[in-house]
Amino acid sequence: MITDRDIARWRLHSQHLAAPVESARQVVQSLVAVQAENASQSAWAVATRTTSPRRDDLAQALVDGRVLRTHVLRSTWHYVRADDLQWLQDLTGPRVLPVFDQQLQPLADRMTALTEVVEQLLAEASDRTRTDLADALAERGEQLTGQQLMLLLGYLEVQGLVTSGAPRGGEHTYALFADRVPEPRRLDRDEALTELALRYFTAHGPATERDLAYWATLTFTDVRRGIAGAADRLASFEHDDRTFWHAPGEAPTSASPAGHLLQVLDEMYRGYQDSRWMVDAAGAVPRGRETAIGMALVDGQLVAGMKRTVSATAVAFEIRPHRPLHASEIAAIQDAAARYAAYLGLEARVDLATGGRVE
Repeated sequence: MITDRDIARWRLHSQHLAAPVESARQVVQSLVAVQAENASQSAWAVATRTTSPRRDDLAQALVDGRVLRTHVLRSTWHYVRADDLQWLQDLTGPRVLPVFDQQLQPLADRMTALTEVVEQLLAEASDRTRTDLADALAERGEQLTGQQLMLLLGYLEVQGLVTSGAPRGGEHTYALFADRVPEPRRLDRDEALTELALRYFTAHGPATERDLAYWATLTFTDVRRGIAGAADRLASFEHDDRTFWHAPGEAPTSASPAGHLLQVLDEMYRGYQDSRWMVDAAGAVPRGRETAIGMALVDGQLVAGMKRTVSATAVAFEIRPHRPLHASEIAAIQDAAARYAAYLGLEARVDLATGGRVE
């Protein structure tokens, strides 16, 4: 019988945390879109899913435009493969745009003019930072607050007019969508729903239809259409009065590496809503308001909160266990810290704030 722990461990494999792939581009392609609100920690979220985590891997893919960091699926940042961006925006954009419309209401009578100016600016010179655009808009008499400009650019991204440019000195930039996605891939709606369902459940499964509806901002009707189109290439089982969909195959019985230090926005957490708490089969994690703190996973279970602090020579991980930890769990966390530090080229320091060892 499948348990919550089995499902969480299975997801480590589906998401390449226990079955890494060769490159950052392959990670993004497999997961379809990777939550990227925090650029630094989300870059690690991609790298840790590769066989040899390197900082220049994703960085070069962003420069080349093979991977873009843009607003898609929900009103937040994601890494997405350039080849997938157009059909994803076509499919999910109409349900995401109202979120921006509401927040941009004070600019409603200026939106057409602002859109035209931003497009003109990026046509004149690509790869402009938000500061560059703010200054150029101000020179043309269009004063915006930082929040307003951020929302405007997100809105234009979901519209398929703007997307990420090549980073400059590690700083995010913007470019015209047409310049970065010169040959957009379009799918009809049923094709898009089928592809999204197939790829989501393959790379996030086992998961439920409610998980996919949340993740992709889709209606249950659309999700069910997608599942129907992909059902012959997926498998399913019943658990806790819900149907869980996944790629064909048996549940893995182990996961290596066992330990992972990730941001709370990682796909292992944020990639689900209906069945998110498979990562806490014991019910040890408080269900209060989320914070920006990270998480320590061992064998797919959220055993501790994690705060990362980076200095010139070291990266420190403050670990706050949700329960006393076994020696093997502490070792898995220390191993995860060492891998993260090696990726950053720094020394690893682990501070186990509370929680005794259980032999």
